[in-house]
Amino acid sequence: MKFRPLHDRVVVEALQSDTKTAGGIIIPDTAKEKPVQGTVVAVGPGARDETGKVQKLDVKKGDTVLYGKWSGTEVKIDGKDLLIMKESDIMGVVG
Repeated sequence: MKFRPLHDRVVVEALQSDTKTAGGIIIPDTAKEKPVQGTVVAVGPGARDETGKVQKLDVKKGDTVLYGKWSGTEVKIDGKDLLIMKESDIMGVVG
């Protein structure tokens, strides 16, 4: 990827939800909920504290994370739909 986030920003690729229910009913795109789980694709170096020291992020590339339903800014990089969000928008790491 040719994109490097700055400060405490994180790039996340949303995990796609199933398009069928367990009973075989196909869910149209308009009825799907926004995903709230994704994989971290890139992380920034961290935010600076009051003394100017860089505080490293708790998440790393490859982590599966949970985030708020309306978190982040949707962008398209290298043909992929991605989200750029602050680390504080991430609720936790799965697994």
